[in-house]
Amino acid sequence: MEKILILASASPRRQQILKQVNIPFTIRIPDIDESEIKTKDPMEKVTELAKRKGQAVPISNSNEVILSADTIVAFEEQILEKPNNRVHAFEMISSLSGNIHDVYTGVCIRSENREKVFAERTKVEFWPLKKEEIEAYIATEEPYDKAGAYGIQHYGAIFVKQIIGDYFNVVGLPVSRVVRELKQFGIYPNITGDN
Repeated sequence: MEKILILASASPRRQQILKQVNIPFTIRIPDIDESEIKTKDPMEKVTELAKRKGQAVPISNSNEVILSADTIVAFEEQILEKPNNRVHAFEMISSLSGNIHDVYTGVCIRSENREKVFAERTKVEFWPLKKEEIEAYIATEEPYDKAGAYGIQHYGAIFVKQIIGDYFNVVGLPVSRVVRELKQFGIYPNITGDN
């Protein structure tokens, strides 16, 4: 029987990345309490969040494979969550201005009889930013649903001087590693484009 991928995420960015590499999936949104995870270590936290999200979605039959992920932005080992308001967003982006920060995405892939959990880290360097640039950006809706208060795939791209690592990891899913791991679970991209 053909394996079926279940994406345990409401993120439109993760959905778009999977569509880009032509992996069909259905969505089941996990319900977890993220505040239960107390660690301040970004790699530990993102890995645990991905694992809990994946385990919160039940497997209905032996053909299903669950994919869950979580992305965290950290600067000087301090985790930058989604901003609460404009002041918070301004402070976050100001702290990243002219500096290098880390983006971690934790991933959990599981089937009935196995589980794989891993995390990828990408370094992102911002140009030094003027106050007006930051204010113009936080006036958009973009920063408020994103860790670190920016999205590299939209307006936030203009802040980025360089990245070291996987671009898609910053968007929310390290797709090249994910595809390689999914193959071990019997899920493959349809790179011919045939449906």
